[in-house]
Amino acid sequence: MPKLYLHDLKPGMKLLKPVTNSSGVVLLAGGTELNEELIGRLQRMEVESVYVRGESRLDRPLEELLAELDSRFKKTENEPQMATLKRLIQEHLAALYASHGL
Repeated sequence: MPKLYLHDLKPGMKLLKPVTNSSGVVLLAGGTELNEELIGRLQRMEVESVYVRGESRLDRPLEELLAELDSRFKKTENEPQMATLKRLIQEHLAALYASHGL
């Protein structure tokens, strides 16, 4: 779950990446454990979302996710709309992994 909106944050979560403002100034370092005070501070600074440590779909290989996608769409492979949806999901996953250097 690496990227979360502030309303989903809970005390005890740890930042995966540093939190920066629009000028690139680091507000909180990566690895910082969040508490109520820090979450409130981020809200006051109008930060929208942060990256936190935790289980993520990115922890699984892309090939595994694509195989699971093939399996889930097996019964609808001859339906044009479903084929389009599957292709869009494949493209999204590929771009997501590429953006994380995976």
